[in-house]
Amino acid sequence: MRAFLEGVLFAVLVISFILIYRRQRQLTAEARLEREEIRVEEKRVFDFLHSLGEAFSDDIRTAELHRLIVESANRILEAHGGALYLVDRTGEELMPAFISQGCPPLVEIPQHVLLQISSTPQALDSFLRLHPVKKGEGLLGGVFLEQMPVCISGDEVTRALPRIPNSSLNTTAILAVPLTYAGQSMGVLAVANGPMGAPFSQSDFEVFKSIAEQSAFALYNAIIYYEANEKKRLDHDLHIARDIQRILLPSSAPQIAGFEISGINIPAKQVSGDYFDYIHIDDDNLGVAIADVSGKGVPASLIMAMCRSVLRSQAPGNTSAADVLQKVNRQLFPDIKEDMFISMAYIILSQSSGQLTLARAGHDAPVLYSATDHSVRKLNPPGMALGIDSGGVFDRITRDVTVSLETNDCLVLYTDGVTEAVDSHGMEYGMEKMTHAIQASATQGAAAVLRRLTEDVKSFAGSTPQNDDITLIAIRKI
Repeated sequence: MRAFLEGVLFAVLVISFILIYRRQRQLTAEARLEREEIRVEEKRVFDFLHSLGEAFSDDIRTAELHRLIVESANRILEAHGGALYLVDRTGEELMPAFISQGCPPLVEIPQHVLLQISSTPQALDSFLRLHPVKKGEGLLGGVFLEQMPVCISGDEVTRALPRIPNSSLNTTAILAVPLTYAGQSMGVLAVANGPMGAPFSQSDFEVFKSIAEQSAFALYNAIIYYEANEKKRLDHDLHIARDIQRILLPSSAPQIAGFEISGINIPAKQVSGDYFDYIHIDDDNLGVAIADVSGKGVPASLIMAMCRSVLRSQAPGNTSAADVLQKVNRQLFPDIKEDMFISMAYIILSQSSGQLTLARAGHDAPVLYSATDHSVRKLNPPGMALGIDSGGVFDRITRDVTVSLETNDCLVLYTDGVTEAVDSHGMEYGMEKMTHAIQASATQGAAAVLRRLTEDVKSFAGSTPQNDDITLIAIRKI
């Protein structure tokens, strides 16, 4: 009996050992399989991150980055399709940036589109690629509004997206995650399976959230990269615009008997809204113009170029400064916006008489230095800025004023960038300081007056950035 029991016990031990051995082998195989699945999953995610890295090193286009994100997510999760929706400029809508081929619809399809599908299959594709999603609208709009990721399948999908009757286009499983980086909401990334696909697992969901996190980082950097490139291109364009504008301004003053002339333009930005010019009228007369367009930068510089063109078309042969300004105003008025205008002073120098004919269109009054008593006074004929009135009022108040200069008298024309220059305390340079600078330098010549004024303004402003364009012209009787 004892031998029998020992035999049974031995048999039980052998069977137990075999079962334990088999179970261990099964667990080992399962562990090996699980490790292999993790390795494959890690490789897919690594490949995705590597692709993003290469994308930036190769100066990827934005559309290509969008495609890379969606197709990589599809491949890693073995999804039927995916879509990337990005926030529009208003921040209230999502616009489709990329929808992969074969992606099940992620938004509700209107009835009229469903009716078109049978005869025009591309109607659905066109609708999906053009249809914006409002904040809070449907599944994607809800993810965008709540900023909460979702993983749904089965009946949950049916409640979120009404089924399309008798169609293979229905969506059965969805992962959708908001894309957020540095506190900035950029959109929603989603993948989906159709009727032939399986639901996504919790592991899939965690991997997808990691993909979305890296995608948001990539999109954010793409925006920064794009803006940096746009700034570089803009700076390049502005540099070219500045060079073109320099060509439009006189490089040197003309020689005219009885007068010494000097002019300078110092833009506050890369391009200027100030303008000065010397225009040949006839063999005896020279036109001298100074102008200031309201505003700064590119818009002002474009108006300045237009003003130059019109003035140069009207000035030759016309010895009335007021008549020239009236014609310029009538021609410019229809093309200038309501919130813009041009102030201008225009002078005609006569070699034979030695006199100046001055007309003013709302510009700062030129100042005249008298060599006899070293006084400085304003020449202030009436006038209104160009582009404000169509001509009725402008023509009535704009008049010529004739000025006779004595030897060593000096007329200075300027824009408000001179008198309104400010120091670190917010104090303006003003007329008094400008007057003293003219009195201290007028006897040394026209160029010396401009040199003294620009140095004086620069010294007064100190480290305070130049806020407005500075233009100066000095005309000295010799």
